Amino acid sequence: MAEKTTNPDAAVTSQAEIDAEISAIHQDYRTQRDAGGVEETNARLNFPPYRSSLLRHPTKSLHHTDPEDIELHSPAFGHRDVSPLEADLTIQHNGEPIGERIIVTGRVLDGDGRPVAGQLVEVWQANAAGRYIHKRDQHPAPLDPNFTGAGRALTGPNGEYSFTTIKPAPYPWKNHHNAWRSAHIHFSLFGTDFTQRIVTQMYFPGDPIFDLDPIYQSITDQAARDRLVATYDHSVSQHEWNTGYRWDIVLSGSNRTWAEEEEEH
Repeated sequence: MAEKTTNPDAAVTSQAEIDAEISAIHQDYRTQRDAGGVEETNARLNFPPYRSSLLRHPTKSLHHTDPEDIELHSPAFGHRDVSPLEADLTIQHNGEPIGERIIVTGRVLDGDGRPVAGQLVEVWQANAAGRYIHKRDQHPAPLDPNFTGAGRALTGPNGEYSFTTIKPAPYPWKNHHNAWRSAHIHFSLFGTDFTQRIVTQMYFPGDPIFDLDPIYQSITDQAARDRLVATYDHSVSQHEWNTGYRWDIVLSGSNRTWAEEEEEH
């Protein structure tokens, strides 16, 4: 008699169970905050409803490194190395990508509201079907031969950036049974050197999956979560061409944009 095998990717926890875990954590946070506790502005490193968060954050003491030594082994870039065309993710191939064409624009600011010029901003995202061009993405949704989903730009003198792209779709992931991620675009920003990199995500307003997404909900404070959501801006849209979203990124201070913690230094 053959042994019964189990699918290692089969997640048995239901969405309702995940929702209950999230609700309990958020209620506990609100109770502590209202009693004078610390207001949380970042995602929790270990957020149990996000099952693999325990494996993704540092578990040992961080080590200081010499920034100059890292610079010797890191890529270098300047204004001449980043073409303005790299900010348009819709023209990288021979044909038009499928999906809703959008422009995402905003400013990169410091904690005092001052613009940060010359900042390298990189983005990557799924396509209009919720699929990444990556061998580990086995989501049974179509790839788009005319959309790679990656771009970069340098901020202007007023800290401004702008990307032309395709609005990404939600996609399934293996956190729990019938788990879906809210549609989002990944952002990476560098400071004056490569030891200052931060990574974050931008979401779209009105997404019905917000309440169900443990990664989005791993930020326990509602105001901090809201800062990850772009605003639809009709002035950014163009007649018969694109819709537009505006999203500012604040690098420091109490209103800073949430960023993923560095895994190693």
